[in-house]
Order: sequence, then C-alpha cells, then structure tokens
Amino acid sequence: MSDAIDVDAEARRALDLLGPLPENWVPAREGIDHDVFVVGGGQTGCAMAFALRRAGIGRVSVIDAAAEAAGAGVWLNRARMNTLRTPKTLVGPEGDVAGLSFRVWYEARFGGAAYESIERASRTLWAEYLAWYRAFLDIPVRYGVRLVRIEPAQSHFRLHLEVEGETRIETARKVVLCNGVAGNGKAFVPEALAHLPSSTLAHTSQAIDFDALRGKSVAVIGAAASAFDAAATALEAGAANVHLFARRAVLAAKPVSRTRGYPGAYDNYPGLPDALRWSQARRFRNEGSTPPRDSVERVTCFANFHLHPGVEIEAAHIDARRAVLNTPGESFAFDFVIAGTGYAIDLFARPELAEVAPHVCLWRDQYTPPPAEADAALGAHPYLGEALEYREKKPGAAPWLRDIHVYNPAGFVSAGVPVGDVPSMRRDIPAVVRRISRDLFHADLDAHAARLNADVPADFDTAFYAANVWRAGEAQIADA
Repeated sequence: MSDAIDVDAEARRALDLLGPLPENWVPAREGIDHDVFVVGGGQTGCAMAFALRRAGIGRVSVIDAAAEAAGAGVWLNRARMNTLRTPKTLVGPEGDVAGLSFRVWYEARFGGAAYESIERASRTLWAEYLAWYRAFLDIPVRYGVRLVRIEPAQSHFRLHLEVEGETRIETARKVVLCNGVAGNGKAFVPEALAHLPSSTLAHTSQAIDFDALRGKSVAVIGAAASAFDAAATALEAGAANVHLFARRAVLAAKPVSRTRGYPGAYDNYPGLPDALRWSQARRFRNEGSTPPRDSVERVTCFANFHLHPGVEIEAAHIDARRAVLNTPGESFAFDFVIAGTGYAIDLFARPELAEVAPHVCLWRDQYTPPPAEADAALGAHPYLGEALEYREKKPGAAPWLRDIHVYNPAGFVSAGVPVGDVPSMRRDIPAVVRRISRDLFHADLDAHAARLNADVPADFDTAFYAANVWRAGEAQIADA
C-alpha cells in the first residue's frame, strides 16, 4: 500500500528520539533475585515491564501461568468480542512512545485509510499487535510459571512458584499483580447454578467448546458484555437456540463511566474524597454494566435468540442430562448453561494471598457510606493508594503491603476505571512505576548518597584556558 510504513523502523526511530536506554541504577542486594516481580504476561504485564525498563529499573521478572504466549491474557481465549470495547484513540501499552502504538502498527499493515475507517480495533488484530509489541521490545515472559504463595520476609518477599510441577522459591522487593479480572477474587456463579456439573455449566472465564454446542439448546445467564459475546459465539457456532436471562427489566444502556473520561477527572480521580469515589462506583453499579451496541446487534440478528428481561433463576437441577432452570412461573430445559455473571472481589479466595489478605485495608474498613448507599460487593474492594498499592488495615502491622501493587480490576472503586483495561494505562502505569522508583531509591538512599557524592573526573584542566587568563599589569591589547 502506498501509505504503508515499516513499523519496526518507525518504532526504532521513536525509541531513538527518547535517547539511550537508561542503565539499571538499582543496587543489587544479596539474596534478592528480582527488584520487581510482575505477575501476568498479558498486555498490562508487558507494558509494565517496558515502563520499568524506561525508568532504569532492572532485574524485572514477568511470569504467566499459561504454557505459551497465545494463552497469556484474554484475547485469544476467554475474550469473545469481535472488536475491543474501547475507542482506538486511547493511549495503550505504548505509553508516551507513539511509534509503538496500535495505530502505527495497523497503518504499517493496512494503510492510513484503513485505520481511519475503523472505530475500534478487532480483537484478533489487537492480539497480533500485542505479540509484535512483546517481540519487538524483547520482553522476556516466563511462561508456565504460577504464583502459589506470597510470603512476606522483612524487606522483601519470598515467592513460592510452581514451575513444571515443582515448587521453587524466588525473592523480590516489589510485586505487581497484573493478573486479570479474577486477580483479587474469583469468577462469580449464582448459588442457584453452583451445584450444576461442569458437563452442563461453564463460566465465561473458562474455556468453552462452542463447536460442541452445535444443534444444542443453550442458556446464558447475565446481560453484560461477556454474556452477550458468549451468546453470539454459541449462535455463530450453530446452537439450535440461545436464551439469555437478564435480571434487569431493561438492559443497561447508559455507560455512565464516560462522565469521568475528561482529563481533570481522569488525572485526579485517585485523590478524590472517599464519599465521591464511592458514589461514583455506586452509580455504575446502579446503572449496570452496559454491553456494547454491536454485541447486542450480534445476537438480535438471529431468530433463534431469545431474551428474557427481568427474570431471575430461582433454582436449577439436572433431568435426563439436561439443566432445568426454574424461573418465576416457567421452567426451561437446556443442554448447556453459560454463566456470564461477572466476578467477585474476595482476597481470601486467592490462595497466593493467604498471608496477605488478613492485613489489607478494604473499602468497608475505611469508609462507611450512608445506609442507602451500602454495597457489600464494593466494600470488598481493597482500599488502594494512588500507586495502586495495598494499604494496611491496622497501621504498622504490615508495612510491607505498600510493596504490592494491584494492577487489576480490584482497583475499580479506588481508581474509577477498570484497572488493567486500556483506559487505565496512560495514568496508572506511570503512577505505579514512579512509586516503585521512589521506593527503591529511598530504600538504598545511603548507596545513592555515596554515588551522588562520588568524585567526578574533570573534563579539562587549567592548561585548557591558561593562555586566555587576564594578567593585570602586563601589556595587553583589548580587542577592538
């Protein structure tokens, strides 16, 4: 294409304009394997690793439980939308390096006119872009490594890892949890469905064999984006029919979070009063999580799609290998049930946080809303600092909590955006990196003070300018 560019050359030029890559300035400590340990090798983990590199922070390790790159993150497995839900214009993993952006990558492949014609990136092309980003920047991700336990150990952490079935312990001074939507909790399945066997029930967070649903009758519980995307995928795979059950009588259609998107609110949100942040989170919960218009259109074009608004599932049981769902006044039998019912924030549900969770300050510990605004689900979110760090429930009991940064959706009430998604990147990745940099610097202040006071060799001596030194009393002629 005539306007296509060499994306690698463009990216190299953008990095060159930033100047040389800083050398690692963090003094090594005996017995410490990693200065920063990033959990999760998807888009946020890789973007965090790049930002730390640009800040001159070395000894950064990124792990992912997936066996290979294609399994990291959500885009090639659990994500089922056709296009991203965020506009193409938002700053993403590239940060302030425009040459690393999705736009530059996309235009290099398809041209500027093609980019202008799209509103949002397609899911599969976004996954390809992220693969290029990771490879071009040479971000080493250790796949097949699972974090099993975080053990506080004075000024660092002992990290218990599972690697190829064996337990290994490594040490780190900082931990960043870039571990996705369930990173501080679990997938939520309503109690009425929880006892159904796995042969009949799956949550949208799980791998689902949609091809096996061809010719089958499928129920989808929930009405947010993931539920509609799962329903559409089942229909496109040839399901005989799909019934989607929504608790609300009218589908949520007001994306109220857009009111917080202007720079003043976005940049300053983490410092807002607790009451205002809580009321904003409550407003989002009251309005509901909105499925994108195209996700709804994707299912409504099928005559065998049936929507049940304002319907709760009261009970479920198995009859002749089919799931029977009881609703007020009516029962339905399905071959398979998909729970698109979201996630619950619950630090105690994460085994790796067993020694951490009891000490973490949650929103319910920090803020008591008016009775009319009480919300147990929001109260379970961790009350994070401005660098998304855990805070202590009891001051002085667990000062090491400040060294764990939560870059996942558990930060929603504190930060006002879905942390880990593209909208959070421009503000929150730099905030985390700045805090890590400050903490590591001050932790070794004596070493840095010595470095700041070190002798510096002169660039030149007095002979360099001796001939031009003015000597009083000698015959000299001033320049005209």
